[in-house]
Amino acid sequence: MNFSNVITISVILFSVIDIIGNLPVIIDMKKQGMKINAGIATFTAALIMLSFLFFGSSILGLLGLEVASFALAGSFVIFLIGLEMLMGIRIFRDHHDDGGSGSIVPIAFPLLAGAGTLTTIISLKAEFDQLSIGLGIIVNLLIIYTILYSSDWLSNKIPAQVMTTLRKVFGIILLAIAIQMFRSNI
Repeated sequence: MNFSNVITISVILFSVIDIIGNLPVIIDMKKQGMKINAGIATFTAALIMLSFLFFGSSILGLLGLEVASFALAGSFVIFLIGLEMLMGIRIFRDHHDDGGSGSIVPIAFPLLAGAGTLTTIISLKAEFDQLSIGLGIIVNLLIIYTILYSSDWLSNKIPAQVMTTLRKVFGIILLAIAIQMFRSNI
């Protein structure tokens, strides 16, 4: 395990999970009456991400896919997510029910532990060790919990322009990550 790798993985996952960019969506859901339990959402996202970290390669093996091929496909998904964030367009559509609890669907899945996150986790396995990736996931889960728990308070403190700027900055970072992943797995 290398501390530098954990930081790199944490930043990559933070960009893909995009909890800051998703904060306006989460706040809007809460304003529409959806109940979001930070603990349940974070725990569910943790189960999904860690399961995919440990068993994702086995699932790919059953399908006859190589990790490098999955990483290459993942670079396209990450590129599109980066474009969404940077350009303010919607390529991926999330479907969710109105009202009720949104802690598991759509918050934990697909907002936090969605296709982009799972693709990134399996793609990271091509370059980093499982312990470093696991620690990067845990760092992000702590951030996710803190932000979900504080979402009401944050909605009153962070100006919309700051949220928009952060989303665009992380979009550029994701584009660069996608290009790097593509180059190293082609």
